[in-house]
Amino acid sequence: MSAPSVIEQPELSNGTGTGNFWVVTVFNNDHNTYDEVVDILIQATACTLQEAEIETWEVDHLGKSVVHHGEEDACQSAAEVIRQIGIRVEVSKE
Repeated sequence: MSAPSVIEQPELSNGTGTGNFWVVTVFNNDHNTYDEVVDILIQATACTLQEAEIETWEVDHLGKSVVHHGEEDACQSAAEVIRQIGIRVEVSKE
């Protein structure tokens, strides 16, 4: 019988902002409709309809959702598009 193999776990971010990538977080509000949020996420992040629907569900049910990740400039650009419809957006280090 051979010894069990050890599977390396990926290193998780501890929220200290030491990663090389940035994230865009969208927060829930009471004035945008699901359709508005889905549409703006597709426009801002070029995600699929299914991904935008999942992220919108997370925003509504969990209060927020990370909707994009990448380099700072791309995240800031996506956040600016999303803000156009009055949604609170935060860009932070991953």
